[in-house]
Amino acid sequence: MQALTAPSGGREPNAAVLPLPAFTDNYIWAIVRDGQAAVVDPGEAGPVLRLLEQQGLRLRAILLTHHHGDHVGGVSELSRIEGITVYGPARERLPRCDVPLAQGDRVTIPELDLDLSVLDVPGHTAGHIAYTGRAAGLEPVLFCGDTLFAGGCGRLFEGTPAQMHDSLEKFSVLPPDTQVFCAHEYTLANLRWASAVEPANRNLQQWHQRARQLRAEGLPTLPSTIGQERATNPFLRTQQIEVVRAAERRAGHSHATPVEVFASLREWKNEFK
Repeated sequence: MQALTAPSGGREPNAAVLPLPAFTDNYIWAIVRDGQAAVVDPGEAGPVLRLLEQQGLRLRAILLTHHHGDHVGGVSELSRIEGITVYGPARERLPRCDVPLAQGDRVTIPELDLDLSVLDVPGHTAGHIAYTGRAAGLEPVLFCGDTLFAGGCGRLFEGTPAQMHDSLEKFSVLPPDTQVFCAHEYTLANLRWASAVEPANRNLQQWHQRARQLRAEGLPTLPSTIGQERATNPFLRTQQIEVVRAAERRAGHSHATPVEVFASLREWKNEFK
């Protein structure tokens, strides 16, 4: 387990954000400080319960981004723990939600040095939300569920290309050093596709090489950063001429707007082998 900790000399030397692997490629993110914890998108309870027992932690909160089972499947079992609060999207049906959230709301838990703002980011699901701000001494951070992945984005199960493009634009304007805590280890597959879109992108080539090295060592490729995604992720580069031309070649016709470019890219990624 690789911990991402606050910088040495910072305010929170005993705080960390931990990736808890779940299923085959999910990450549950655990925000830990001073013997307490919150978790983001616990698709299963087992990894969380093991962490609590191994480190003697008290679970304070669960933060949910959307309703899919691999993100909420552990909520009912974890709800047996007394004193927890479950936060989640106001417009989605969840196993439990004590505090429904929408754009502009905040989640503040002083014991975890957690202060997060909520963004509405529909596309993958109709009511998907994300959390951005500070957690366990780390700032800025983004917990984005299945909206943004390193080198990719979520499939459009319930939303439109225009909605997803707008959601990704909300991420794109965040500070470039924002650490992006995606919910899946999809990086290598995504970067292989991104390299087909932009084969001459040197930043992408270097990142792909680094990601392969991390996975060969059994390490997560996450978190990414917003700056890295702007430089390498085609879905955040829909106005870059190289990406536009690649999307148009793939579609066989010209595109008038970034949303049209995004839609072609999403279809391309859906079919990419």
